[in-house]
Amino acid sequence: MIIAAVSDVHSPIYYEDFVKALDEINVKPDLFLIAGDMVERRMPEEYSKISNALFGKITCPIIAVFGNTEFEEYKDQIKSLAKNIIFLDDQSYYLNIRGISVGIFGSTGALDEPTKWQKAHIPNIERLYQARYERAFKSLEMMKTQIKILLTHYAPTYETLKGENPRVYPNLGSRYWENIFIKLKITLAIHGHAHNGSPKAWVNTTPIFNVAFPVNKKIVIIDTEKDLLPGLKKFV
Repeated sequence: MIIAAVSDVHSPIYYEDFVKALDEINVKPDLFLIAGDMVERRMPEEYSKISNALFGKITCPIIAVFGNTEFEEYKDQIKSLAKNIIFLDDQSYYLNIRGISVGIFGSTGALDEPTKWQKAHIPNIERLYQARYERAFKSLEMMKTQIKILLTHYAPTYETLKGENPRVYPNLGSRYWENIFIKLKITLAIHGHAHNGSPKAWVNTTPIFNVAFPVNKKIVIIDTEKDLLPGLKKFV
């Protein structure tokens, strides 16, 4: 199965480069995943451009989560502008792709240390983040699919934050979410947000992909038959 994934286009900033990157995809993906921050703050109308760029070029299911620039008050507008995209907001979604059962849990994710803005503007933000983790864990634990995917905006590990300033790791993701990979051993995780992080890391047997456009400068392509082999097998 071929998965294409991207995040942090921050349209209009990287929009033209995003369109070029779509044209450069040389395989036909079975699933296209978006890990948030596709538009800039307070510019939800830019999502119509993202949707139009994908329309016709990407014929497989497109699943997305919201990033921190896609504010709560704009979510309904974004959904109405991008009807070809399925948005997950602390929800699970199930597909059958060429005979393979696939389960995806999608969420904005959580930070170990909420930003000053979040503390000032989002009541009980720490409790919200804890609730998101608990829902993600329970949902993935219940999945009986052959492939289990965690799709978040914030990093669910610090391992893919290498390249960022270590002092801000807690403001970019959550190390606590690594419990999901240690206890549940899901198939893979995809996130964005870390513009200067690393493209890929492993926690236990789970590969985690940072698909932020500023890091990769392309649409990330994941072949589940080649790129998910754990341990020494991935070096053979």
